[in-house]
Amino acid sequence: MEAADKHYKFINSKTGYAIFYHTLKSDLTADKIKEELEKVKAQVAVKNNIFADTLYWEEIKEEESKP
Repeated sequence: MEAADKHYKFINSKTGYAIFYHTLKSDLTADKIKEELEKVKAQVAVKNNIFADTLYWEEIKEEESKP
């Protein structure tokens, strides 16, 4: 059985808008996931000409279907 991917969105805390989406394999350790997300955060900040401290990420959870 293959592990499902984890999806993340990077949000500009000044505007509240998601400005980037990224996917990682969920078989990575928690430390490796954090390390990868920090790298992506830095790249997104540079590309969008904003301070890295104004960015944060959230995991996108699939909503459960309601009966």
